[in-house]
Amino acid sequence: MRLRGAIAGFLLLTSCYVGVLVWIDARNPVFSRVGALLPLLPAMAAMSALGYLARYLRWRRLLARAGHSTGFAGGLLAYLAGFAFTATPGKVGELVRIRYHLPRGVPAPVVVGAFVLERTLDLLVVLCLASLAIGDGRLMAMSVTFVLIVVGGIGALAARPAVLGALGRGLHGRGWRWAARQASGLHDALLGCRRWLNAPDLLAGVGLGLLAWGLTAASFVWLLHGMAIHLPPLEAFALYPLAMLAGAASMLPGGVGSTELAIVALLARHEVALETAALAAVGVRLSTLWFSILCGLLSIAVLEAVAARRGAPTVRDATEPTGTDR
Repeated sequence: MRLRGAIAGFLLLTSCYVGVLVWIDARNPVFSRVGALLPLLPAMAAMSALGYLARYLRWRRLLARAGHSTGFAGGLLAYLAGFAFTATPGKVGELVRIRYHLPRGVPAPVVVGAFVLERTLDLLVVLCLASLAIGDGRLMAMSVTFVLIVVGGIGALAARPAVLGALGRGLHGRGWRWAARQASGLHDALLGCRRWLNAPDLLAGVGLGLLAWGLTAASFVWLLHGMAIHLPPLEAFALYPLAMLAGAASMLPGGVGSTELAIVALLARHEVALETAALAAVGVRLSTLWFSILCGLLSIAVLEAVAARRGAPTVRDATEPTGTDR
């Protein structure tokens, strides 16, 4: 994924999102009412920012356990840079972090391994939060199935990484070099993940994940309260995590559209009007998904400006494996 191509994809996705909102607004007064949410958004963005900090502390700990230390501020910017492309299938665009960790001495397989472990822990944590109140049995069953398939698949590959190694060699033999590099890179990353498969690292990862995503869930509760939408406390807290899992299971970039539809459907079960539910969905996504993308783009701008001022060489493809994987 080239940086310019990823930015172009982000701009296209943003344009489509805004276009859909305008189209919906032509039939229901949703988009024009977003201004009413402005007093609520700063507190929600602050809770999201605290969640990002908790996730960065987890990331920093993983790198430290792998023997790599980065400066706190520079490491934070390198981590946040991944959020610029979080609206990609499986959030793989977040691997743009490789571009900014390589100059800090962190090899690509370590970054990929930390990313895989992060995504796995996040799925489990969000599932735990969603299960606090099962508002929709079918949606919850779909979410549990999705998480079990993903986590089970990652666990199976981590237990037998030789499968990926053999796949990489087979693809290379057939001349499919790009696919072979991806398989080999994932093989090295999963081998590296084993260093973190111990009680202290997993407990710390889950604990910081619960803090991070708990803050996100709390920001949605804050939004509902500000909009005078009254739900049982546990159901209100669990609603957004459940919608996030539905969005992830859809495999759409960033769950864009599917997460919002899940929020509307879950709120409709509590007899919340369609226009109000849609407004709540837009509000929480502005303070979570789109706020994270903004933080990522600002981080990239700062990192690129610093690199240009120092005359640093341009790093190759943001997600291309390095070293022996090529």
